[in-house]
Amino acid sequence: MNGRELVDRLVFDAPSYDAAGSQVGWTPSAYVCRGKIRYLRGGETVQAARLDGKQPVVVTIRRSDDAQAIDTDWIMRDARGGEKYNIRAVVPTEDRRWLEITAESGVAT
Repeated sequence: MNGRELVDRLVFDAPSYDAAGSQVGWTPSAYVCRGKIRYLRGGETVQAARLDGKQPVVVTIRRSDDAQAIDTDWIMRDARGGEKYNIRAVVPTEDRRWLEITAESGVAT
């Protein structure tokens, strides 16, 4: 992976909580970066998800202190298309230079 492949503009929104600890909304644009969205194809699970109107993706972004704050309770948006994704997993690559985020669109946020 190299920087020229990061063609998608991504916005990550963090959850906002009230004093009681209940989620009350989202902190818009908590983290903004460029990344690469790869749409998953193939396997039975992916095909079943598509039939349910869901689209699983793997997104690669540069690893940084700010990026490492991203968690599975955040949401991701494609800044160009406006598509929203629920984040399912955030994993560093073996070389620790990138984060791979597994996310899914078409689900309630």
